[in-house]
Amino acid sequence: MIEASAHHEAPEKSRPTRRRDPRFFILNSQFSILLLVLSACSGPPPAEAPAPAPQAPITGTQLEGYVRTYELAGPLVPASTTMASAWDIPANPLTDEALGESPDADLVRRGFRLFTETPDEAPRLTHNRLTCNNCHLNAGQRELSLPLVGVDAMFPEYNRRAGREFTLEDRIIGCFLRSENATAGSDTPDARTPEVVALAAYLRWLSRGHAKGENPSWRKRNRIADDKLIPVDQLDPVKGEAIYREKCQSCHGLDGQGVQIGDKRAGPLWGPDSWNDGAGAARTYTLAGIIRYAMPYLAPGSLTDEEAQHVAAFITSKPRPVYPFKDQDYRTEPVPPDAVYYKR
Repeated sequence: MIEASAHHEAPEKSRPTRRRDPRFFILNSQFSILLLVLSACSGPPPAEAPAPAPQAPITGTQLEGYVRTYELAGPLVPASTTMASAWDIPANPLTDEALGESPDADLVRRGFRLFTETPDEAPRLTHNRLTCNNCHLNAGQRELSLPLVGVDAMFPEYNRRAGREFTLEDRIIGCFLRSENATAGSDTPDARTPEVVALAAYLRWLSRGHAKGENPSWRKRNRIADDKLIPVDQLDPVKGEAIYREKCQSCHGLDGQGVQIGDKRAGPLWGPDSWNDGAGAARTYTLAGIIRYAMPYLAPGSLTDEEAQHVAAFITSKPRPVYPFKDQDYRTEPVPPDAVYYKR
């Protein structure tokens, strides 16, 4: 979630957004920026994969000869992140010549841009500073970071919070309403909303070749084991804040709003620019699982199960936008114990 996004602070709407292929970010930072990112992400990269020496920026003409310097985990960027893989996009519709030129291909590309630049591309449905990419790292293609490759194969799927079957479009709508806080505006998305249609097209493109009904092996692995869960009332936000200051503050800031690092900025974790209190990340155990396996950004997996839960308790103790329809959630299923923003 908490990826250092390429989205900038509140750009003026009249100012054109400069877009670059996300793979440009792998090698195009100056060496001082690389050092800053490393120091800001609480812990060095794995010893077996040190940060590369500074290299010249990749240009558009060089992309055709781009060579991946690390091994993928199946179709995914591996969870053990390096400076070479941190912003790599294995399946990128903006550079995939096989996608061709057609209205359907343009829709996939539009969905990718929505995914990676959500506030700029969908301002009427995004009332915070989060992109889809902040939670689903590497454009939904990083191992143990809520990857979405193959996800369409599992829809329709029962949603416990809603108590009904969800289509892929339903799931995207829920993300807009909750994670992007669309309820703060006047536009309510539905399955025909162009932004929803385009995002669904991108996710279905990521799911091509995956058999319907077969759950990808990498799905739903951002979870702390049941026997490692600490009762919510025994979690300590004060202890979590101490860990946050040591491990998270340098990227997300003391105020939780994200620090600008070069051309990227970490996502806001609380306050009006973060997800609302009806979002999945507003659940303590859900957030703890993301923190445990996907954070810190360049040293994922370095926190323990216990540390991740205390940090999550600290973050979910903070104020955030209100989802106005929480009374319609969990009407057929019990409210989970970690849904701390819900009345019981």
